[in-house]
Amino acid sequence: MRSFTDSAGRAWDVVINVAAVKRVRGLLGVDLNGLITDGARPLAALLDDPCKLVDVLYVLCREQAEAAGVTDEQFGAAMGGDSLAHAADAFLEELIDFFRDPRARASLRRLIAAGKQAASLAMDEAERVIQSLDPASLAKTSTALPGSLPASSESIRVA
Repeated sequence: MRSFTDSAGRAWDVVINVAAVKRVRGLLGVDLNGLITDGARPLAALLDDPCKLVDVLYVLCREQAEAAGVTDEQFGAAMGGDSLAHAADAFLEELIDFFRDPRARASLRRLIAAGKQAASLAMDEAERVIQSLDPASLAKTSTALPGSLPASSESIRVA
């Protein structure tokens, strides 16, 4: 079992077992067991869709939510930024532990670590590019701001 805390300070336990897989499949049509097929593309798609991911998380935490009087809307409203990142990590770790083959679990951990490393390197590169930007030279190369009006009405031609 993995846990995360939402932005409202509520702690949630993520448990993935056969009953949870059946519940998610039945309610959302998402096959948790099939997320690692096709080079884990379904898993990547789920992680890239925060709305779908939060729906899956809510179904996994539904009993806790109902006991606490938290609706799916309230659950989703408390998911963003760091809380969403921590929830995704808890989901991933629990999903990995669900698979019965230790080699598959090890491979998934390596795959996820490689993906995180690639994302970190991409962010480092983006930060390097942003740091190298010179606002003064950007302003000189820009002839007009998007949405700006022409200098005079004479520059507007009517056909």
